[in-house]
Amino acid sequence: MVEPQGRRRDFIVQGLSVGYRIAVLLGGLLFAGPACSETLYDSAPPVVKAAVAPKAAASGTLATRTEIVADRGLAAMLTPGSEAALQDAIAMYEEIVAGGGWPTVSGKNITTGSTGESVVLLRRRLVAENYLSFDSLNAANPEIFDAEMLAAAKAFQINHGVAPTGTVAERTLAELNVSAETRLETLRENLDRVLIYSQKLGNRYILANIPSAQLETVENGQVYSRHNIVVGKLERPSPTLMSTVSDIVFNPYWKIPASIVERDIVPKYLEDPSYLDKMNIRVFDGVGGPEIEPGSVDWESTPPEQYFFRQEPGENNSLGTVKINFPNEHMVFMHDTPHRETFASNARFESSGCIRIDQVREVINWIMQGRDGYDDAQFEMITASLEPTEVKIADAPDVRFMYLTAWATEDGAVNFRPDIYGLDGTGFILGQPEPGTN
Repeated sequence: MVEPQGRRRDFIVQGLSVGYRIAVLLGGLLFAGPACSETLYDSAPPVVKAAVAPKAAASGTLATRTEIVADRGLAAMLTPGSEAALQDAIAMYEEIVAGGGWPTVSGKNITTGSTGESVVLLRRRLVAENYLSFDSLNAANPEIFDAEMLAAAKAFQINHGVAPTGTVAERTLAELNVSAETRLETLRENLDRVLIYSQKLGNRYILANIPSAQLETVENGQVYSRHNIVVGKLERPSPTLMSTVSDIVFNPYWKIPASIVERDIVPKYLEDPSYLDKMNIRVFDGVGGPEIEPGSVDWESTPPEQYFFRQEPGENNSLGTVKINFPNEHMVFMHDTPHRETFASNARFESSGCIRIDQVREVINWIMQGRDGYDDAQFEMITASLEPTEVKIADAPDVRFMYLTAWATEDGAVNFRPDIYGLDGTGFILGQPEPGTN
């Protein structure tokens, strides 16, 4: 996977200001000088509409991947230096805007070997944001999509949450043609968010960014691992918060909210009386009360909150093998899932508020880091027992659920993501967003 290209955080390239460079690009002088209530899974999970979130590439390539990257020295989405990096990015885009912005790119499936005016425009556009150097305008054949442009296109795609195929198709064109003014506004919108989220961060922390549907485990400002995550859908958005891991629960019970009992479970039970047994769900006369026989209740006329529904540990449990708890008023947590196919989509806005983590076992191992004699083999042993097991975590990592539609990293890369919940321009930083609609 191609890593994002770092961009210069000074704004002079070979003695030419950003404003002059943009004027050249626009002037056509190229050739003159170059809350959480999780979904009950008993069928395929829902698909988010294309209008809500970006689709996967036609080839099935993912925009992001889950992997350990500790040996790459990658800067995290949020570090003590994030404010300065974002201020630098804002200054750069102010110069770009003052210089007239960047050209509009048109064409279809522009990629290696493509030629013509669309490639010329793409080259100018990539130069405008430093994905290509200004010298690239002096290429022997600037109208040919060459290897240098391929690397630049992939870097642009990574920094915009697009599958890094190097082919400039519909989604990449849409990102390229967002105006410089809009990008600047988005950067400014996220500055206060970065300021708040970065407060009181320890040396080890977990970052979950909702718009990018990605999580990072971080040590001393550098990424240990990155994970694809599933976050809240529009009608049940994930909250943003600042907390610290308190405990890990292996083989968790799923204490099913009354809203899901009413909407999903009772109707399915009425259609199929064996449903609760198949899904390993038990019913109790209130929390802590005695277990009841579901067939003894008139569910047509009984309010769902009168009884307590609990799904037992096992292969059908909606929380999977483990969950990560941290104090918060929204009653959300991070967890595994039995439906790991949901991570194979670029549109991972499907949960009811909590966050599902791809390869959560790696996160658990990172949190535990050998404490109390724990090692990776114990994960298998504990989860195989199907016994709920709670482990308190001392000196635990901090947790941030963030809403960043733009951020800059200390290596100079600037990233943008769709405003999935429509919160930009509202002053939103922390809390529970209002439910939206498709």
